[in-house]
Amino acid sequence: MAIYDHSKYVSLTMEFRCNLKCVHCMIEGTMDRLAPESDDSFRELLAHNSRTRQWTGLILTGSEITLRRDLPDLARQARAAGFDHVRIQTHGMHLGRRAYSESLVEAGIDEFFVSVAGSDAMTHDTITTVKGSFEKTVRGLEILDEYPGVATITNTVVTEASYRLLPAVVDRLAHLKRLTQMEFWLYWPMAETDEKGLAANHLDVLPYLKEAARKARAYGRSVEIKNFPECLLGDDSLLLVNDQPQLYIDPAFWDEFAKNGFYQCPYRDSCASTQCLGLNSAYVKRYGDHADRLVPLINSSKEAVALAETIV
Repeated sequence: MAIYDHSKYVSLTMEFRCNLKCVHCMIEGTMDRLAPESDDSFRELLAHNSRTRQWTGLILTGSEITLRRDLPDLARQARAAGFDHVRIQTHGMHLGRRAYSESLVEAGIDEFFVSVAGSDAMTHDTITTVKGSFEKTVRGLEILDEYPGVATITNTVVTEASYRLLPAVVDRLAHLKRLTQMEFWLYWPMAETDEKGLAANHLDVLPYLKEAARKARAYGRSVEIKNFPECLLGDDSLLLVNDQPQLYIDPAFWDEFAKNGFYQCPYRDSCASTQCLGLNSAYVKRYGDHADRLVPLINSSKEAVALAETIV
């Protein structure tokens, strides 16, 4: 089960540049016209949280947050304002420079959410389209592994190009001591159609996803799965966590996001799930609605577990 409470974190999009060109990037068509949160907005949020203690963790994100040269200073300001945790979301390449990683840790960043696209240099670099990116990212995770008090989280976007690699991704990172959680996000395009052909069939993904989750838990990691039908996960349904921290981002992003058309499911009206996002428009157009495989939940599995715990 998840070990991070998303409701206790707030996320600010502070950068919209990136030096990778991942084939699965959802915002590649909007990156140039989305505006990051301003420094004034950042300071206002710090002041608000200093007064209210609404959140315990701050997430600094963007297309690639490490491109901000003032990132250590942002972290120091957040810590001074009373945030217990500061996390960055990053592709991790710059973390492969020891001096840089050290500067971030010393500034107060204690959680690193790192994207790992493939299981080795060939598969990862093909997806990021930048040669050497895998080696730098893994090296960065290994450097962070040396710092007490630091926690790392990995995310792998699950696409037609990556779903078969998921168990191998878990094995490749087995040596990391501070890797607390592994997340697997099913890809969706920010559009009504899957023009790149990257959305993988859930039925094909399922055995690889379950095996990756099993391996990750055997290594002592928590697991979160995003954007997958809860009913298909069976015994792993508790791993579906679509909750997210409160996000501050250019409002124009939500206009693009709405094109996804989530919550399409033939059993939506009768299903008790509180986490499932159903299917999206691009997926249904490509693979259909899986009416013969999806099953409405009578009681949300999470609610059933909570009830059982109260009875015990």
